[in-house]
Amino acid sequence: MDYRKYAQTYYVRMDKGDEIISCILKLCRKENIASAIFSGIGGCSGAEIQTFIPQTGTFETQTLAGMLELASLNGNIVTDEAGNHCHHTHAVFSYKDGSRHCMAAGHIRSITVLYTAEIELRPVIGGTIRQKHDAETGTGFWDFA
Repeated sequence: MDYRKYAQTYYVRMDKGDEIISCILKLCRKENIASAIFSGIGGCSGAEIQTFIPQTGTFETQTLAGMLELASLNGNIVTDEAGNHCHHTHAVFSYKDGSRHCMAAGHIRSITVLYTAEIELRPVIGGTIRQKHDAETGTGFWDFA
């Protein structure tokens, strides 16, 4: 991973073998970024996509492997009540399955870079967004307090 800060925005290039989510979290810890939004594109070799199942309060995970075009990556970084960085990330991938062109999308647990990924990360300016645990769903939501 390599990155530069221009004005208030970080531009991040990730390389083969980098795991996107952990790299973004590492950058936020290193640069003392408490909350941010990010987006990106790239070529990836693997991804774990999750779908939340409200009836059970759990996530189902689908693992993708092979040449994956990261067509869209969107997410945010916030800190929880203990000050730990948390992410909420969604992505869309295109890939081939034989002669078929396929798409897969959802909540992201991890993404591994195959060639490169290009990420724009924009810290929240003038405040901090925290994550507040929601007991009903077992997940966290933005807290502006």
